[in-house]
Amino acid sequence: MAKETKQKLARIALPEIDMQGRVLPQAIDFEEAVLGAMMLEQNAAVSVIDMLREEMFYKESHQKIYKAITQVFHASDPVDLLSVANQLRKNGDLEAIGGAYYLSSLTNRIVSSANIEYHARIVSEKYIQRKLISVSTETIHNAYDNSLDVLEMLDTAEKNLFDIAEQNFRRDSRTMPDIIREVLSDLQAMKMSDKKLRGLPSGFTELDRVTNGWQKANLIIIAARPGMGKTAFVLSMARNIAIEQQKPLAFFSLEMSAADLVMRLISAESGFKQNQLKKGDLTDEDWAVLVNKMTELSNAKLLIDDTAGLSIFELRAKCRRFKQQYDIQGVVIDYLQLMSGGQDLKGGNREQEISTISRSLKALSKELDIPVIALSQLNRSVESRTTQSKRPQLSDLRESGAIEQDADLVLFIYRPEYYKLATFEDQKTPAAGLAEIMIAKHRNGPLKDVKLRFIADYAQFCDIDNFDQYVSDFMPNETTLLDNYNTIPSRINEDNEMSSPSNSPMYPIDDGDPF
Repeated sequence: MAKETKQKLARIALPEIDMQGRVLPQAIDFEEAVLGAMMLEQNAAVSVIDMLREEMFYKESHQKIYKAITQVFHASDPVDLLSVANQLRKNGDLEAIGGAYYLSSLTNRIVSSANIEYHARIVSEKYIQRKLISVSTETIHNAYDNSLDVLEMLDTAEKNLFDIAEQNFRRDSRTMPDIIREVLSDLQAMKMSDKKLRGLPSGFTELDRVTNGWQKANLIIIAARPGMGKTAFVLSMARNIAIEQQKPLAFFSLEMSAADLVMRLISAESGFKQNQLKKGDLTDEDWAVLVNKMTELSNAKLLIDDTAGLSIFELRAKCRRFKQQYDIQGVVIDYLQLMSGGQDLKGGNREQEISTISRSLKALSKELDIPVIALSQLNRSVESRTTQSKRPQLSDLRESGAIEQDADLVLFIYRPEYYKLATFEDQKTPAAGLAEIMIAKHRNGPLKDVKLRFIADYAQFCDIDNFDQYVSDFMPNETTLLDNYNTIPSRINEDNEMSSPSNSPMYPIDDGDPF
């Protein structure tokens, strides 16, 4: 009689209550249906074994049973009533769950396992509800504690909520037919399109030709020593994406203010030097040109966030919100070393913190399925080299080798002129006014160096062939206003026959990107 009473008690879930005295979300009947189906039919275990975890079951006895089922399954033994009972006996849990009688009663409650995936989903949802209540309760408790830092509380709450989503909404494994269909659809779309790029264009013809644009789910690192023009380079790409392509882009500036960035854009778009703008040295005609260009810029789909000391958790939260609200097609971060890894990593090893940030950025690119472009500083070792060449190497990436490992694409910006070198390494190409974009790592493509023209007065990069026309039109007159200034996107999307004078628009300055 005592044994039978014990078995009955095993079926009774002792209800837990929340702060308001309410019973926590649970689905005992669905838990029983899932466990019974897994022991009834072999294929049932296969269909839900990767959907559920032991802690997702509300009853402790059900957690022990599911643990035994997974142990039998991973041992490649048949999952049935006898094998699970034997495993529970080995674990010392058979009597605790109510004995073999209770196991048998689970299989007697169902006829088939046809609805097991639906039942498992209900069990998972109830677990998520309980976790949300737990995190919320902890957050409320901490909010009443005046000794805790408010920003630290925000970071902890965000991290806990993100962990719930990360653990419970991972993408399922996909079969080859599904993947092939997706790839085929992409290839067909490219074939039907008149564009030659799969990714977001940088605005530089040769660079786009090598990279095929910035690809989705890719982490792109652009690194250089201070003074090389990192911000000018990514601002040029941001302009091309947000203005020419009209695709929403998020730009996180941890170094420069949003106003300074926009001032650079205005300077490049209008053709006025920044000093001229800051001094207000403009005629009425100049003001008309300026206002016209600023009106065009106001329509750019560019989101600029200049929050200083941004943590990786804050950045991820903002990017998710931007993706939901504006459907951003890419993220630019200027620059990686100015970010923090959150409160948990403060005061610790900086290299470990940068590694965490790098991994998180790669995970973010995959989660949102967009390219994430992050600027990075290089070590001073570049400038301490005794050789004439100051060309950066992958080993020069500052503070972490994980950056190289996580990145799909690593680019270096190199300007010999900055080091007062007259030529590039070939001793032939003059260094004055030229920059080299070195593709040092390309996970899915070739390595190549691409030369661009750097216009210091306007802090902008452009294709070399486009600059030649700029020189002939404007340099002889030494004008400060670039009359009829305009740009067009990278020419990588144009057919060869479109480059003839009869078909090509004659712009007085670069037809790539103005930066």
